[in-house]
Amino acid sequence: MLSRVEEIALARGAQKKLALSGEKIGVIVVDSFPALGTLAALRFLEWLQENPEGVVSLPTGRSSEYFIREVTRFVGGWRGKSIQRELADGGVDHNCQPDLRGLHFVQIDEFYPINPKQHNSYYYYVNRYYLKGFGLDPAKAMLINCNEIGLARGGKLEETWPEGLVDLTLRSRMGVDSLEKKQKKVIENIDQWCTEYEEKIRRLGGIGFFLGGIGPDGHIGFNISGSDLYSTTRLTQTNYETQAAAAGDLGGMEVAKKRLVITIGLATISYNPDCIAVIIAAGAAKAQLAAAAVERDMHIHYPATILQKLKGSRFYLTAGAATKLAARELEVFVNSKQLSSEQVERVVIDLSLKKRKPVAELNRADFLSNPFTADLLKRESMKLSEITSGVAERLEKKVKAGTVINSGKIFLHTEPHHDDLMLGYLPYIVRHIREHSTSHYFVTLTSGFTAVTNNYMYGQLNKLRSRLSSRPFALFFSENYFEPNNDVYRNRDVWQYLDGVAAGDCGMRDDGEARRLLRNLIAIYGELSFEKLKERIELLLKYFTEAYPGQKDTAAVQKLKGMTREWEADCLWGYFGWSSKFVRHLRLGFYKGDLFTQDPTFKRDILPVIRLLEEVKPQVITLALDPEGSGPDTHYKVLQAISEALKSYIKSGEAGKLEILGYRNVWHHFHPAEADLFVPVSLNMFSLQHSAFENAYISQKEASFPSPAYDGPFSELAQKIQVEQYQMIKTCLGRKYFYEHPSALIRATRGMVFLKRMSPEELFSLSGKLRKSLENL
Repeated sequence: MLSRVEEIALARGAQKKLALSGEKIGVIVVDSFPALGTLAALRFLEWLQENPEGVVSLPTGRSSEYFIREVTRFVGGWRGKSIQRELADGGVDHNCQPDLRGLHFVQIDEFYPINPKQHNSYYYYVNRYYLKGFGLDPAKAMLINCNEIGLARGGKLEETWPEGLVDLTLRSRMGVDSLEKKQKKVIENIDQWCTEYEEKIRRLGGIGFFLGGIGPDGHIGFNISGSDLYSTTRLTQTNYETQAAAAGDLGGMEVAKKRLVITIGLATISYNPDCIAVIIAAGAAKAQLAAAAVERDMHIHYPATILQKLKGSRFYLTAGAATKLAARELEVFVNSKQLSSEQVERVVIDLSLKKRKPVAELNRADFLSNPFTADLLKRESMKLSEITSGVAERLEKKVKAGTVINSGKIFLHTEPHHDDLMLGYLPYIVRHIREHSTSHYFVTLTSGFTAVTNNYMYGQLNKLRSRLSSRPFALFFSENYFEPNNDVYRNRDVWQYLDGVAAGDCGMRDDGEARRLLRNLIAIYGELSFEKLKERIELLLKYFTEAYPGQKDTAAVQKLKGMTREWEADCLWGYFGWSSKFVRHLRLGFYKGDLFTQDPTFKRDILPVIRLLEEVKPQVITLALDPEGSGPDTHYKVLQAISEALKSYIKSGEAGKLEILGYRNVWHHFHPAEADLFVPVSLNMFSLQHSAFENAYISQKEASFPSPAYDGPFSELAQKIQVEQYQMIKTCLGRKYFYEHPSALIRATRGMVFLKRMSPEELFSLSGKLRKSLENL
């Protein structure tokens, strides 16, 4: 049964039914990420008015940003006329202001072991945003405080788990020493606590309102893929995907792999048959997960399918997150009055890949076996052969376009983070660098400090400490070698490091790294004497030893970590002969390492990009072009900063004819129908790509902040994606096209990079749609 809020939301959407054919959970699709937060907030307030003393479980993490913001806005401004109008329009009784103090709050999950005082603990999060932020009654809150669970009186987490590692085999074996015996007792006490936590929830009647996101493996709470559908509150292990997703918050994969979790179970969530259980998901990256939960039968591989038991369960999705719901996508396709060439291309390519047949060999039976291509046959005046030949020809043109060199052009390659260019389309860059009539500028727009671990910085500082008093460094000091802004000497740092790479000499490499690190310390702290620098190094070593993983760093340490990433980018482009004059670091101010990031502002974030455009006067501009809600939030905000800067630059009259190339990397990739250039990648290029990554991005070699899609360094994931993209095109065009092609470049192809070519106007249109999908402007 629909609530009033949901009735209105459905009526406003393009699709008017809560569940279409094959859907086992109700779905409401909204226009934007913030609209998800608004809808969830309105539904929560509506439920709260009917259940003023009900039991709620609310999410942690970034997915709840707009929900928290909207609830706070509505409750705080309830008596205002504009808020009352908005509430009424959304289906909430504005005459009945809810009192959140009557609610019973149940924390969904927590990492274990973790100090609850740390800002990256969920205990800290729920206290800050729900108990304090919403004004919930702490006496009615069931929280997961690791300092109070399982430990003997006076016991401490760090003494019980000195390495931060919990061995669950102690559940079924004897401890071999006094520490293990204590740990075994603590684990048993935690298990008992979890049983009692579960019992308390059930005595309250179960959860009445559950709101959550969905993880990269489909988990809700920390009920990972494979969890028992009858699971209850427990201490349990996670899987790789969950660890990778948590690595950014916990300070790296090295920490995330050690952490267990305490989580309510799937049976906990579904215990109350009247529970309103809402999952919110934004972006194409979540589409497959949402579709599995909504369309598949209940199965341990898809934890969210447990919500099919609840008549009040819902998925609130953005359009991007709904793209894999078969019936909805077919409805959109069938109802399109006129299909674009991209829509036609997409369904024909998908059919080719599903049938594992070249496009040219698809027959009428193949087309009729798929509802999308069957509809295509009904509506197109062309013959089947004309459709397939047209798609095949367009694919061949894209391959050819990917081999063309833009001679004599000035390129401005932009990236949100310091390895996005490399991981996105390095083969295209390398082929253009080899054309000497071209010029290239490489610009990173954020500091990227969150990708550098404390352990890595400790190791770098330790190496510097051992060199600081050496004779060569004393000589450099006397020559003012470490003057921060001396580009000649900055380049020498890079050349020294790369000479060490070429020679296989670790000492030379370490020397180049140490020179740049010392130069950075002087730039940040302004200390010029050996003694002061030694003191600073000791202070920093102490800082990195004592700071907990994932702790928000001081501004100075953020800058130091960011400059470490900048050094790596300098080394990468130095690899190809480009000096620091051509490698720029803008450090846009919106990037602060906060849980909820700020939006770009003109003076702070857009004006620096305008100044760079005015200086470089590029003819080709590249940018990261992730779809709505997919990939890091930073990518989207950088895209908006570049787009706004370009508008101002073009209005000034200084811009000539501009070509825009959009790329994607390890976070999301283009469908072949979306891209315009298919850039060939050879085995030799794969080798170069991996070698350059391993030698330039030293802080990333251990993959401390990996993708949930791959357990390893990003260079290997980039290769995997490029190989998959090549295999797609090889299927569509047939192996003969590649193996017997007259060009050696095409015959040598074993991977492909997809790029999207745009005019500035097309970029502005696309970024405007993306901005609306994310900001509801």
